[in-house]
Amino acid sequence: MPLLAVVLAALAAVLHVVFFVFESILWTRPKVWARFGIRSQQDADTIRPMAYNQGFYNLFLAIGVVVGLIVSVDHESAGRAIVLFGCLCMAGAAVVLLTTGRDKTRAAAIQFLPPALAVIFAVTQ
Repeated sequence: MPLLAVVLAALAAVLHVVFFVFESILWTRPKVWARFGIRSQQDADTIRPMAYNQGFYNLFLAIGVVVGLIVSVDHESAGRAIVLFGCLCMAGAAVVLLTTGRDKTRAAAIQFLPPALAVIFAVTQ
């Protein structure tokens, strides 16, 4: 897999670990839930179980991409397939986020660009 694809896939994985930390570990902090557009403690408390679950979903996607990168060292085709699947899921989730409102454009772009570019560079080798 091209080095640029590897770097971008790894960046996407790191970002998804950060999302996990925000959503599953630090969610109770007002500065954290406010980043997600939540306006009150009551709303944050209501959303907390969903954010917790979503954070782990992001962590598992990140783990999948990292496992794919490791596997690709000895089994390039298999590793590439795992990385592509994880990155396509990440990019797809960003597209879904964008459909929730224009105020999510920045967040969707941050979530979309690294994995989407990783896919592009991985398949155009």
